[in-house]
Amino acid sequence: TWATIETALHQRRPLNLSYHGRQRLISPHALGIKNNRAMLLAYQTNNPTNPADPQWRCMYLDQIDHITLAHPTHQWQTADTYNPDHPFPNIDHLTIAITPTPPPS
Repeated sequence: TWATIETALHQRRPLNLSYHGRQRLISPHALGIKNNRAMLLAYQTNNPTNPADPQWRCMYLDQIDHITLAHPTHQWQTADTYNPDHPFPNIDHLTIAITPTPPPS
């Protein structure tokens, strides 16, 4: 799970996954540790409750199932509220946080 998320972060690729029994399409933004558990910060773009309202999600990796890179036609997304200097609320250790735009080549 960690390796797939890390690949998606570096490639700015969305992920399909199941979290708490619900299928989600997410754009990963950061990985860290909270309470000795790995945590992902992601921007969920297919909110089944309200499709017009994408939202931020903090997800414990040990509660994620069936994770795959999304089809290349799905674009990685973010929001103006993302701050790579402080992406998580109350995270114990930040491991990876990407910038909203890719660095120049």
